[in-house]
Amino acid sequence: MIDFRYHIVSLISVFLALAVGIALGAGPLKETIGDTLTGQVEQLRAEKEDLRAQLDEAENDEAAAEAVVSAAGQRMLAGALPDRRVALVLLDEVPEEQVTAIGERLGEAGASVSATVTLTDAWTDPGLRTYRQALAGTLVSYLETPPPADAGTEAELADALVQGLVGADGAAPDTVSENAATLLELLSSGDNPLLSVAGDVTAPADAVVVVAAPPAQDPEPSPSADTGATTQDAELAVVDASQRLSAGAVLADGRRTPESLTSAVLGDADRAERLTTVSRTDDVTGQVVVPLALAARIAGENGHYGFGDDLEPLPPAVQLPPVDRTPTTPDAPAADGDAGAAGDAGAEGEG
Repeated sequence: MIDFRYHIVSLISVFLALAVGIALGAGPLKETIGDTLTGQVEQLRAEKEDLRAQLDEAENDEAAAEAVVSAAGQRMLAGALPDRRVALVLLDEVPEEQVTAIGERLGEAGASVSATVTLTDAWTDPGLRTYRQALAGTLVSYLETPPPADAGTEAELADALVQGLVGADGAAPDTVSENAATLLELLSSGDNPLLSVAGDVTAPADAVVVVAAPPAQDPEPSPSADTGATTQDAELAVVDASQRLSAGAVLADGRRTPESLTSAVLGDADRAERLTTVSRTDDVTGQVVVPLALAARIAGENGHYGFGDDLEPLPPAVQLPPVDRTPTTPDAPAADGDAGAAGDAGAEGEG
């Protein structure tokens, strides 16, 4: 049994050790310990300053590289998309500076942005599934070319969106058709609008750029319009419809990750053969590539552009013919060539 004397001895030992430590620290070892700590602090400070200098140098190098790419891009883009009208479809919220930069690059290529629309949360909210199904049933009656009966709600909504953006009045090709205007109105109105539209859409698009939103913190798929579907399925349906119903489409994605839309496209052999993707469009390099990739897709050249496995740095150079917007009547078939009417997919050649 441990008695009181054992505790006394233990306490004395502790205080003796403490006293010896204080005596040595304040005496013979004082300078040694102080010098050691001072040296370690100075070393850490020097390492921090060196890392800061390296970071500043890397940032300066990146800024210089971006300036070169930006300047070279103006020359590369000149005339790539002559007189084409391009609709931007934003999959959820995309940084304004990224949207502006892509629009400016399209302008440098000779194109104009005919519309900018953003999918709202209602596009994929599981709680609004019944509402979307009912709305899709109404929208189908305004589609020039309805999807197959078993296509599903996601495909019907995607077709309605794209036809609303590219549908042209045959007698006045620079004006959106009545059905197209109705489709956009139905999609962007009501208590649960599926779209937000920036400004008025007065001219039909020839082509579409679908811009992916930055990745969410939680990459887990969420249920979407149909049983077993995910948000990614709904977004891919929009990319599918954009390519099928316009003269050409490009998916402007961020950095490629296992969860990115680019990875989903490349993981599907059928989609990989017919859908064009551009990665890292959140920086200047990808933004310059978007108009070049769109021009190539309109010309029938499909590809996946960026840096990494299965990606090419640049699309092939192409020369697009002038746009043909000849008015048509029921008795006069549409002229061959690039047209902005809905359903005129691959008017300039689709691969």
